[in-house]
Amino acid sequence: MEEIHMNNVKKIVILLLALGVMTGFTRAATHQSGPNATLRLSMGSFALGIGTSWGSGTLTYKGKDYPVKVKGLSVGRVGATSSSAYGEVFNLQHLRDFNGHYNVGGAGTRGVTLGGGKAGTLMSNQAGVLVRISSTQKGLDVNATGGGVDMQLK
Repeated sequence: MEEIHMNNVKKIVILLLALGVMTGFTRAATHQSGPNATLRLSMGSFALGIGTSWGSGTLTYKGKDYPVKVKGLSVGRVGATSSSAYGEVFNLQHLRDFNGHYNVGGAGTRGVTLGGGKAGTLMSNQAGVLVRISSTQKGLDVNATGGGVDMQLK
C-alpha cells in the first residue's frame, strides 16, 4: 500500500512541475510583466463569402501616439459589422516592427455576432509582435474561418 501511495505522490509532483513549466512558457509568450504599447482601433467590415475590413486607430508607444491604418481580407464570412477594439502590444522592441501582416489565432475568431457582441483574440506578425485585442462589434457577422489583418503606421 505504501508503494502505491509513493507512486501517486511522484505522479502528482511530476504533474505539478509540468504545469509550472507550461505556465512559465505562457507568461514568456505574452510577457506578463506588461505590454510595450497599447492600441485603439475603429473598424468596419463587409463580407459575402469573401470579405474586406478596414479601419484606423492609434498606437501608443513610449508615451507617443502614432496613427495606424488597418485592412484585411477574409474567406468564409457573411455579414456587415462595425467594431471598436482595445489591444495590448507585446514584444515591440522597435517601432518599425509594428508594421506587417498579423495572423489571427484560431480561438476567438470563429462564430456568430448578432446585434452587439464582444470578442477577443491574440494576433502576431512576422517580427514576433503580439497583440492581445478585445473588441465590441455591432451588426451581423458569421465567421467560419480565421483570418488576418495588415496594420501599418501612417
